[in-house]
Amino acid sequence: MSEDNIKQHFRPDEAKLIDQANDWITTAEGQYRPILTPFLNPRERFIVQTIVNQNNNVKITMYGGWQGAEMQRVLIYPPYYEPSIEDFALQALEINYPVKFSELHHRQIMGTLIGEGMERNAFGDILTDGLHWQVIVTKPMAKYLRENVEHVGRIKVKWIPIATEAVVTPKEEWVPIVTTVSSLRLDVVVAAGFNYSRNRAKQLIEHGQVRLNWEEIDRPDYQTVVHDLISVRHGGRLRIDMTNGKTKKDKEKITISVVNA
Repeated sequence: MSEDNIKQHFRPDEAKLIDQANDWITTAEGQYRPILTPFLNPRERFIVQTIVNQNNNVKITMYGGWQGAEMQRVLIYPPYYEPSIEDFALQALEINYPVKFSELHHRQIMGTLIGEGMERNAFGDILTDGLHWQVIVTKPMAKYLRENVEHVGRIKVKWIPIATEAVVTPKEEWVPIVTTVSSLRLDVVVAAGFNYSRNRAKQLIEHGQVRLNWEEIDRPDYQTVVHDLISVRHGGRLRIDMTNGKTKKDKEKITISVVNA
């Protein structure tokens, strides 16, 4: 399939990633060596995997520091290569802070990392089991955080390296929902997932309260697709797992998973 044909199957704003994926594949194939990507979200990995699967000269493996990771690095490599966990160059860090006197939140940790100038693809999942906070980062980023970042917000912290076996299982319960929607517009899907009115969903999006694949978005009419992750401030998180065709009344049948805040 030509590059133009591939792009027809994806959103226009995903063309840049398609070009990048083709560059990674070309390098892995041409130089006959593994290529490691930044952290990619589920939608991005789906796109990269789709393109890699059309090339018999390279293979693909993904890893994000724990079995259920949302953000994962992708290794694209020639058939001869035997990948290992070490190839992903990841380090899990536990955040040590005065638990008795302060409380950490996901948005504070994310804000600190972004505030250090990191792009979202520079670090992996931020995890908690309700007691501990951990973050998956690259090994160079782990060194930087340990040496240069002493606060999350106003809370003094230390970043403690931990083994893979010590990574917590997040305290989240995804609830699967099978439903029908009039379209896959962002406001329609948000309304369906959180039992909001369409107008409330539209207002939340327009006022910057919604993120799509970790990026702020203010377009209620934006068309969502399978593997998109949607977060709503004070609402929770939503993942589009599957589209199941249309009903007789031309509604979209979808399977989504929801975590309420």
